Amino acid sequence: MEGLGILTGILAIFILWGILKLLSVSTKTLMTLLWNGIVGLVLLFVFNLVGGIFGLQVEVNALNSIVAGFFGIPGIILLLILQ
Repeated sequence: MEGLGILTGILAIFILWGILKLLSVSTKTLMTLLWNGIVGLVLLFVFNLVGGIFGLQVEVNALNSIVAGFFGIPGIILLLILQ
């Protein structure tokens, strides 16, 4: 089930990229958002691997990957608190 969440996150990132491209957002902004989304997915995946040992897990979806990518480690802590 973890793979499905990762695929959903990647798909959401590319859909967001396409929408922003249609709205003529600058390439630099698009690359920053794309990079942050990928970093967020990786952070969530790594956290779930390590956190699984301690019983802590965060669902991997588009919104969580954007929050984790934008805020980094504090974003993951925020997601844990909200869960």
